[in-house]
Amino acid sequence: MIRFILNRDLVSTDLGPGVLLLDYLRRECRLTGTKQGCREGDCGACSVLVGRLTDDRVRYRCVAACLMPLGELHGKHVLTIEGINLKSLSPVQQNIVDAGATQCGFCTPGIVMAMTGFLLDSPSLCLADAMTALDGNICRCTGYASIRRAVQNLVDGLAPFPAEPMRRLTHLVQAGYLPAYLLEMHQRLAAIEPVTRLPAEGGVPVPVGGGTDLFVQRPDRLTRQPLVFLHDDARLSGIIVDNKHIRIGAATPIEDLKADALLNQIFPFWRKALDHMASTPIRHRATLAGNMVNASPIGDLTIIMLALGARLTIRGPHGTRRLALEKFYHGYKSVDLAADEWITEIAFARPSSQCRFNVEKVSRRQRLDIASVNTAIALETDGKRITNARISAGGVAPIPLLLTKSAAWLLGQPVCSETLAGLIDIVDSEIAPIDDVRGSARYKRRLLGRLMVAHFKACFPKLDLKGWLP
Repeated sequence: MIRFILNRDLVSTDLGPGVLLLDYLRRECRLTGTKQGCREGDCGACSVLVGRLTDDRVRYRCVAACLMPLGELHGKHVLTIEGINLKSLSPVQQNIVDAGATQCGFCTPGIVMAMTGFLLDSPSLCLADAMTALDGNICRCTGYASIRRAVQNLVDGLAPFPAEPMRRLTHLVQAGYLPAYLLEMHQRLAAIEPVTRLPAEGGVPVPVGGGTDLFVQRPDRLTRQPLVFLHDDARLSGIIVDNKHIRIGAATPIEDLKADALLNQIFPFWRKALDHMASTPIRHRATLAGNMVNASPIGDLTIIMLALGARLTIRGPHGTRRLALEKFYHGYKSVDLAADEWITEIAFARPSSQCRFNVEKVSRRQRLDIASVNTAIALETDGKRITNARISAGGVAPIPLLLTKSAAWLLGQPVCSETLAGLIDIVDSEIAPIDDVRGSARYKRRLLGRLMVAHFKACFPKLDLKGWLP
């Protein structure tokens, strides 16, 4: 039995672990405030909060119920739009009404839940973080201006609340933002006994990280297959940074990577780059290893990790092995991973202070979109010449591509515009893009060349590139 708290009630179900939370809420519980929209995690209509017990509090994250399997909810708290109702409208709801920020109302429950998640978990309660919390919600009626006004008005009233999320819940309850039963949730979750994972029946279990691609591609099949949830294994999450290496657990969500203080200190571009990857609810679920195993030729994190020289630790029934990320891909959607193996860790050398690192991505939309072409570069120099280089590119080959010939050619080259011109020629000879919905092969070739210019501009801001810039 899977046991968790749904709003105020402890519930149990013997439905399959691959059954999605959205279907359970609407069909089994008749909680229809959670709407069914895209079923791909793109629209935000099915947004709910899932609370996980930590040492000092229950940490809530906004997720797409259409991609959340029941098997991962044991011992957690699921909070839906029905679960935050008070005797009158909460300030979140009232601000939406006052700003005229709803018309047909279909998207409104998801927006309310996203803003409630912001109240519970945001480290700053600032307007920028509030707008980021809403980045997974689509509204076809309002034009968004009224929603922005509602968010601005909400944030303007948050100044009295503590900055630390662990101290904030009591104040939110006292001020009428949230129901009082949430104050007891830590104790109630602690009383739920851990589930005993029985040996899988029916074949080799499918490892599930965030499931943000898996449950889009084959949701019906996953309801009938044995699953193993990697998020349940604490050994597979977390970020360790020392003087020589950076080690990241395979099941670490993208949002944790984005928020990590040390990674943001080491890579000044870090938060901005990860902000352009998916939406907040997807980043709360999607994992680093999942981005790699999905084997998309334009996987954003994969392209970054290739340029950083990442190595994978892979565990299976016959032991543990390590593999350079560039050797993981054999062909389109083909990887060096057996059915009974999964990645446990991704590690790479901590960049030196001389390292210059940059990431570029071009997509049809600036945010929340799949890249047409993406690329990353890591360079070191002795002040005059390039002494070390790694370049990766996505969208220009059947696999996420490490440009080994181009990087090798750069070694020993002077830092000048002539080197950039030569690099563009070498890069062009190393790629094999195709025409597809994200652009023609010719467009992608020219685009990657321009992104090499962007790399040089970012890495060498004092370099004279007048002839290359618009």
